[in-house]
Amino acid sequence: MKTHLNLMLLLFIAVSISFTSCKKEPGCMDPNAFNYNPDAQIDDESCIDKVIGCMDTLAMNYDASVNIDDESCEYAYDLAQGLWEINPDCEDIDILGQSISLNDQLPESIDVQGLSDNMLFIDIDGTQILGEIDVEGNVTVPTQTVPIDPLGMGSPIDVDIEGDGKIESENSGYMDLTYSGEISIPNIPFPLPPFSTNCHITLSK
Repeated sequence: MKTHLNLMLLLFIAVSISFTSCKKEPGCMDPNAFNYNPDAQIDDESCIDKVIGCMDTLAMNYDASVNIDDESCEYAYDLAQGLWEINPDCEDIDILGQSISLNDQLPESIDVQGLSDNMLFIDIDGTQILGEIDVEGNVTVPTQTVPIDPLGMGSPIDVDIEGDGKIESENSGYMDLTYSGEISIPNIPFPLPPFSTNCHITLSK
């Protein structure tokens, strides 16, 4: 009887060892996949494609689907800085039946410099305005008073300027600015009505 029990025990152990040795590990067997498992013996369809790109959530080109960072991240604050050529398209200002355009008063380029905390210093032909840029490249210009010469007569006046825009890439963007104020002309005995004009400015490098 004891011999019989020993034989049954040996048979049980042999079967267990055989079953264990035959058990195959599941996993991704595609060597090109992000989660490739070289020890897998059964493909369980869990493979994840490799997606290469920028993984920094603070970058302008962040991609949530990326699982391999290739150090290609671009930051809007950095891209915004530098010399930009501009192409303004401003509404005319009507003064006593005469149309005055700011297009002729704006320069061919503007200079954008970084300050701190995503703040920008924008120089428009000597007129300095402040702006703020977020991680997606959106630019906000809060209301501020600046001198401009809408008549081109060498007599700047103080006007309010505000607006927004976007840096779309390292060499393209735009700004939408609103200029508003009052123009006084010597020898005109009555005040002129206030004006407000919108400018769409295309940026390029």
